Amino acid sequence: MVQPATSKTVYQPVPFWAKLPHPMFFKEATSVAVDSNDNVYVFNRGDHPVIIFDRDGNFLETWGAGEFVRPHGITIDGEDNLYLADDDAHMVEKRTKGGKLIYRLGEKGKPASWQEGDPFNRPTHVAIHPDSGDLFISDGYGNSRVHRYDSGGNYIKSWGEPGSLPGQFSLPHNIAMNGSDKVTVADRENFRLQTFTIDGEFVQQIHSHRPIAIINGNGSDTNLYVAEAGPPPVQEGVRRLGRRVVVMDREGTEMTRFGGEFGGEGHDQFIAPHAIAVDSEGSVYVAEVSYTAFGSQQDPVREVTSLRKWKRVSG
Repeated sequence: MVQPATSKTVYQPVPFWAKLPHPMFFKEATSVAVDSNDNVYVFNRGDHPVIIFDRDGNFLETWGAGEFVRPHGITIDGEDNLYLADDDAHMVEKRTKGGKLIYRLGEKGKPASWQEGDPFNRPTHVAIHPDSGDLFISDGYGNSRVHRYDSGGNYIKSWGEPGSLPGQFSLPHNIAMNGSDKVTVADRENFRLQTFTIDGEFVQQIHSHRPIAIINGNGSDTNLYVAEAGPPPVQEGVRRLGRRVVVMDREGTEMTRFGGEFGGEGHDQFIAPHAIAVDSEGSVYVAEVSYTAFGSQQDPVREVTSLRKWKRVSG
């Protein structure tokens, strides 16, 4: 079983990891998750919304064509069920790993009132309690809330409101379990991570450069893995501002980081990190909205690498 990363842990990029059969393409991978067998599930905005690979990047299957509006977040529970956040459909779905719908939270295409707090207005991601199976949903673009549901999809409670004080949010973009008694929220536009008890009581906040994604490690790996977005346009080209992955302990102490000093298309760079997953070997997968951030602005428009694997090679 992999141990938590330290300052001596080394990650190396695995170029051209995902082997898509011709003529299949991602367009852009928006989220990624790993099941109990280290199969990798990619939620993307192309014609094949859910694409599944094995650990070595070999294509296994795809499903979901025509069933989603704007894929955003994917999470997998201990029984290998999938939770898919579709932000423009204003819903979260629980499905089997083969794609069969188990239940849906929210009414497809019908948002709650903007920034009024009711679920959902463009939800972004789901965290799952390792014991109870309770769901914690960041809601997201059109709300400033975290909603808690039980494993059967029954509503329990919500917390949060717009703002920058502790317990308030400015685009809660992602959420992860932090042990079994806390959750940590990527409060993106407040440039911080906020940690709460599972009942919504504020615990602490940690500065982070536009944290856009967060995931907890597997088993004895108690680290948190945080993907940071790039800088605003006025700071474009300034080194060491986001577009990287930071590995930290549960209290927020940085262990290590990886990604180039500047954004780019190199194997050791990121363009627009958006989601993150970790397998049983401690290797890290990063989905990027690189088409939206870069490829769609090129002449001619082109797809750009949007899924990267970084293999943990030592430490």
